[in-house]
Amino acid sequence: MSLKAGIVGLPNVGKSTLFNAITKKHILAANYPFATIDPNVGVVTVPDSRLSFLEELYVPKSTVPTSFEFTDIAGLVKGASKGEGLGNKFLSHIREVDAIVEVVRCFDDENIIHVAGRVDPINDIEVISIELVLADLEIVENRLSKIEKKAQTTKEKDVCLEYATLKKCYDALSENIPIRKIDDFSEDELQVLKGFRFLTAKPIIYVANVSEDDVVLGDNEYTKKVKEYAGDENASVIVMCAKLESEMAELEESDKKNFLAELGIPASGLDRLIFATYHLLGLETFFTAGSDECRAWTFRKGMTARECAGLIHSDIERGFIKAEIMKYTDLETLKSEKSVQEAGKLHLEGKDYLMQDGDIVYFRFNV
Repeated sequence: MSLKAGIVGLPNVGKSTLFNAITKKHILAANYPFATIDPNVGVVTVPDSRLSFLEELYVPKSTVPTSFEFTDIAGLVKGASKGEGLGNKFLSHIREVDAIVEVVRCFDDENIIHVAGRVDPINDIEVISIELVLADLEIVENRLSKIEKKAQTTKEKDVCLEYATLKKCYDALSENIPIRKIDDFSEDELQVLKGFRFLTAKPIIYVANVSEDDVVLGDNEYTKKVKEYAGDENASVIVMCAKLESEMAELEESDKKNFLAELGIPASGLDRLIFATYHLLGLETFFTAGSDECRAWTFRKGMTARECAGLIHSDIERGFIKAEIMKYTDLETLKSEKSVQEAGKLHLEGKDYLMQDGDIVYFRFNV
């Protein structure tokens, strides 16, 4: 399952530094706008101690964690929806992602230029929000102008549905309300929206980028404002120091844990961001395990056993018979498949079984 999160923000807020930390790649992180012209894409693995346990238990030839992509998109500026600062190109890159990670500058540093001349995280958020709204509004207006007459004169269900859905979007966007904040879409209307890849329909997480001192001390005046703003739209906020995370990315895992312990921080900002983005998209993990391979698989909550089989191979989905399932917690407690089976906790499920996070599965199929 190919999943992407896009990192956005104004120039010089720490996007590329954060991306360096996420992917352990050294891309250009220059102190001037538009240092990043083409989107940088990196694959990040989702930390999961359960996979480590399975690896120790089965000692497989290979271990494959679940993963998704982060795309670093060049800094947006006011007027991006009209092409300012190569904005149209950058906005097109955002349309390709499933979720938006918006980096907001929450630190003072006279040596790092702020495109607006002052640090004001709420203004930064609103600048980007307005540009995304305007970009979506343009698409909605263009489409409505093409189908309005037909929708008013025809009884074609699909045309009328599309018109009603887009009119609802138009009314919200005209009031500077992102599409994701409209909470009364029907299932049919949501299907209509998918085809447009609206920017403001995408779920969002805010990263409050703070100084090295503030990441230890806790919230500052800027992060408090970001959290209050995000709370109004039920969005998450991850407070981290991108510079510190980039430096920690160079350390061995054991050294990183010791460093975090010394700072009194339970988990790195990156791990928290990865988990938050994963769950923002409604994603969960099932496992396949054996002597050949232990592997974590990403699936969307609500997928059936047969659909999840298709994530491994289309033939398995097509020839699906049954799914042998044991819960990770049972295997962790009982220490072996045999013990799980003897305890009556290994069970067979049919094609309509809704997969659960932590299921360890063996698919029976015949093609």
